Amino acid sequence: ILWSIGSGFNEFNRKKKMIRIFRWGFPGKNRRINLYYKFEEIKAIKLEKKIGLNTIQSLYLQIINKKEIPLFKLGYSATYELLEKQAADLAKFLNVSLII
Repeated sequence: ILWSIGSGFNEFNRKKKMIRIFRWGFPGKNRRINLYYKFEEIKAIKLEKKIGLNTIQSLYLQIINKKEIPLFKLGYSATYELLEKQAADLAKFLNVSLII
């Protein structure tokens, strides 16, 4: 918590048709994690809900090579309806499918 490991931001640039995902890692020379993807590399937006003792809701960016990148940090709390709307808006913006 003190080093903000895993925190960061997502940037969706319509002009450049690029996505930048920035996260803070463990302290050291490789602390900054920058991932760049072109809109064409995005396969889908995946919304997942696991019901159990602790219900887990997750929103992922699915890349063509089957990699899934989480789009918000753990502990992010929102209603499922709000998360579903955000996922639908993002899928529409990127012109990709939404997997629920």
